[in-house]
Amino acid sequence: MHKIAVNGADIAYDEAGSGSPVVLLHAGIADRRMWRGQVSALAARHRVIVPDLRGYGDSELPSTPFAHHDDVAGLLDALDLPRAALVGCSFGGLVAIDTALAHPDRVSALALFDTAVSGNEWSEEANDLWDDLVGDVDPDDLAAAAAGEVRFWVVGPGRQPADVDPELLAFAQELDQRALATEQALGAVEVAELTPPAIGRLGDLRVPVLVTAGAADVPDISRLADRIAAEVPGAVRLPDVPDAAHLLPLERPEVVNAALLDFLS
Repeated sequence: MHKIAVNGADIAYDEAGSGSPVVLLHAGIADRRMWRGQVSALAARHRVIVPDLRGYGDSELPSTPFAHHDDVAGLLDALDLPRAALVGCSFGGLVAIDTALAHPDRVSALALFDTAVSGNEWSEEANDLWDDLVGDVDPDDLAAAAAGEVRFWVVGPGRQPADVDPELLAFAQELDQRALATEQALGAVEVAELTPPAIGRLGDLRVPVLVTAGAADVPDISRLADRIAAEVPGAVRLPDVPDAAHLLPLERPEVVNAALLDFLS
């Protein structure tokens, strides 16, 4: 692990390989460890940089206002990288898209897995699924909240926990419980959002874009991938990956690695 000063905060990151730079941005229910299946595969051809977003994992959370997309550009500055391809999962995909819109000259490509998009509103179907699968959870009970989110996101509405690798579920629970503590801390910090948000600006993206999702993820996520593919000029929409949910790179690393190596080449 390395640490580097970015916009007044110490950001933790891992680095491997050499070649064209690729930055892997983790989901909001995880930290940089979710990319453990990608680093060595990508490092054979690329300089791979895997940060913890501010406040997550081993990165610092000062009380000063900030924006995640500005931190990504600041990380590239600190590492003396003019441009990089951004790979994001879930919230990391949201940050990647926002960075490409806020700092278009710094992003060479976007690869998006089960991505969120700033400004997107969840459907009533998604809210009903949460009520059916999880229900009311005390947000101060981080273990219970993480268990609920793992059931919703990592297992997904079309599977049962017994259908998923128990080691994956245990690791996801650990990642999410730590991430939920970060979200509580972020509530006390002014986090700037992209204005206007990305959901109405997808057609402004002018870099190669790859997008896909796990077939077992919440249906809203697949629909959002369809929308990105429809609105971003030239975007590549891969078929949803069977028997995988929201943490697709962690659950199906071989599929993701093959897609990334082909896309980034």
